[in-house]
Amino acid sequence: MGDLFTGYSPQTASGRKSKSAWDEMFVASGDPRDTYKQIYLALAEMTQDELRNRAASLSDSYLAQGVTFDFAGEERPFPLDAIPRVISENSWSTLEKGVKQRVKVLEALLADVYGPQRAVADGVMPAHLIASSAHFRREVHGITSSNGVRIQVAGIDLIRSEDGGWRVLEDNVRVPSGVSYVISNRRVMTQTLPELFMSMRIRPVGDYPHRLLNALQAAAPDGIDDPTVVVLTPGVYNSAYFEHTLLARLMGVELVEGRDLFCSGGKVWMRTTSGPHRVDVIYRRVDDEFLDPLKFRPDSMLGAPGLLLAARLGNVTIANAVGNGVADDKLVYTYMPELTRYFLGEDPIIENVTTWRLEEPGALEEVLDRLDELVVKPVDGSGGKGIMIGPDASAKELADMKTRLLKDPRGWIAQPVVQLSTVPTLVEDGVRPRHVDLRPFAVNDGNDVWVLPGGLTRVALPEGQLVVNSSQGGGSKDTWVMGSGYGPEAEEAGKRSGGVQGLVAGQAAPTTSIHIVREPEHAPEDSPHYGIQQQQRQRTAREAGDAAASTVPAENAPGGDAQ
Repeated sequence: MGDLFTGYSPQTASGRKSKSAWDEMFVASGDPRDTYKQIYLALAEMTQDELRNRAASLSDSYLAQGVTFDFAGEERPFPLDAIPRVISENSWSTLEKGVKQRVKVLEALLADVYGPQRAVADGVMPAHLIASSAHFRREVHGITSSNGVRIQVAGIDLIRSEDGGWRVLEDNVRVPSGVSYVISNRRVMTQTLPELFMSMRIRPVGDYPHRLLNALQAAAPDGIDDPTVVVLTPGVYNSAYFEHTLLARLMGVELVEGRDLFCSGGKVWMRTTSGPHRVDVIYRRVDDEFLDPLKFRPDSMLGAPGLLLAARLGNVTIANAVGNGVADDKLVYTYMPELTRYFLGEDPIIENVTTWRLEEPGALEEVLDRLDELVVKPVDGSGGKGIMIGPDASAKELADMKTRLLKDPRGWIAQPVVQLSTVPTLVEDGVRPRHVDLRPFAVNDGNDVWVLPGGLTRVALPEGQLVVNSSQGGGSKDTWVMGSGYGPEAEEAGKRSGGVQGLVAGQAAPTTSIHIVREPEHAPEDSPHYGIQQQQRQRTAREAGDAAASTVPAENAPGGDAQ
């Protein structure tokens, strides 16, 4: 018998004087929960050296594949822990319904914000809440895709609190990222712990690229039978570039940068070696303000002039829609329970974390009195930046935060410190409890919201750390959802198709990468519009010089603000 769990205690996850975190593998007596029994028995047979060797192979595999991220100026393999996180079938059923409901409410909210604003007229939310949001874009009012979908992809961040209940921590419907790690984690984990995949019913994740492509095609402009879809990336300096390339490859579509696109005649064209080719759907991984220099930042070279005009004319779909960030505003988040009842006539399936709106009478005073007990977050932050955890803050940090809150109460929210649930994680001291959150990914094709089984589990690697973002030194775990999605029949098929290799293919990447080659279409390159566009591009290039690399924005990297 190995010694992996010697000295393991959930109470060691945090040194704070507060409630103990919910440990997902063990009950208080130290016995494994039913969901984890098979994993516990398999791991208990290993020594620390054996598990460390498997963990080293994970890191080497990621480094060889280029699955890396930038941390403090150093390119590192994205940390993947060798011990998976498991979610029972019953628990996942509730989460799946809750995420679907959440996405439907967010869709209704955005349609209302950029349309009639009935929720404001009916007093469900104040008008200034929308107008003062940093990500509200008046320029896109009235622009809709052919099927009305604004959120093709959503990442809903969830946590499990001290009582084991699930809560929504935040919403990500701009350019949510991290799904590439879900797919990559599964591929390498099937090779690292094949014995468990052969014995447990684990739902596969490999259908995601196919679902995403279908959703993007469904949003194409009217009258387009065979839409051309591209993935728009800021370029190689972006922290999520690996994800952009992986998704483009798995969907079988082109990966483009802004310089590969131009607008002419109210349409978007892609430069190819065979000549210009019309683009119908842009799955953009570029932030709003960099998409169209004619509407937003004039110094941006990451998008293409005229994109918003083409979208308004109905000649191209930008996914996710420009302006979605208003739904990511953490002050808007506080209105989600009311908005769920308003738009759907239902109570929320998954509740929010208790949150103070600092503009409300008495709320700011209460928060200032308890500042050393609470978590304070900027409403437009991401990547764990700007968060202050009161119990960990110094006297100076508390004083500085008080000044900020008094100056700009609209810019902040406050929440109680929630001890995120813990999962056994291999660290320098051995297997120890570490805090985790969960980002399920939902894909909306206009007819149905499909939720990827599991999602990205992010883990805070330093002891007691509650901020799980990779930009703050966090890592990830493969998330196993138990169920009938991968049962005995699929297991037998995997064995027939090559044992573990067949299992890998069935679990992670069944979507075949197909390079699509099309005949070039005619574009009026000799039109006045094209000449003007070229002059604008050349002038922007002269003015910006070599600044493009320094203006590459960090998109919502696996990184919304987890406590």
